[in-house]
Amino acid sequence: MKVVIVEDEIAASENLAYLINSIDSSIEILTILDSVKSSVDYFLKSNEAELIFMDIHLADGISFEIFDQVELKTPVIFTTAYDQYAIKAFKVNSVDYLLKPINEEELRDAINKFNNKPKSISSDNTQFEGLVQLLQAKSKSYKSTYLVHHRDELLPIKSADIAYFYIDTGIVKGVTFSNKTYIIDKKLEDIEGELNPELFHRINRQFVINKNSVANVKFYFNGKLIINVNPPFSERIVASKAKASEIKNWMNL
Repeated sequence: MKVVIVEDEIAASENLAYLINSIDSSIEILTILDSVKSSVDYFLKSNEAELIFMDIHLADGISFEIFDQVELKTPVIFTTAYDQYAIKAFKVNSVDYLLKPINEEELRDAINKFNNKPKSISSDNTQFEGLVQLLQAKSKSYKSTYLVHHRDELLPIKSADIAYFYIDTGIVKGVTFSNKTYIIDKKLEDIEGELNPELFHRINRQFVINKNSVANVKFYFNGKLIINVNPPFSERIVASKAKASEIKNWMNL
């Protein structure tokens, strides 16, 4: 089987490729595309893929924009952290819908589902109901509390009360809306995966911020963004040009 991966995060695409080959080493990954533009260019020229793995949020927009510019009949397995795109995903030939972080067993089930169903896929009411049931079955609970050390006691801090998490000389800290700072004994990558992506977002390598902490977003040079937060941080929080579109989409959710 030949597949194409559409994913703008290098670590995520490498992990997905690794999981796919772990499940079935005979699967050939034709290419990895990281944007709406590169995907449109590729699929307009040729498309030998039998299956596409596609993230919804890409560096330059939402992947559904690809379907507005290219007639794709190839089945798609969407990979994303955002449940609210489920119905639209279904409408564009979705075989399955995997929530990040991707679980190997669920990925295996999705590939088996593709292999065992007719290659001609239509968007009928039966599929619609099936996708809704799938999402309900995969509904994810997010971390609501962090237990932190404070002097000689442990304090439960609600996730929603934390304005942002950041790395300070290798140590992850959380700053609450009341401007109190606590050491969080976790990696920032793990924290990112535990939190509700509608509320929290990884702005750059150093920060995961709460949407409610954003005071304003300013344009910076070369397409970058400066994120100003409350409580204020002592240094500029800068998002790269590659992240800018993703952040603006997140802010609009």
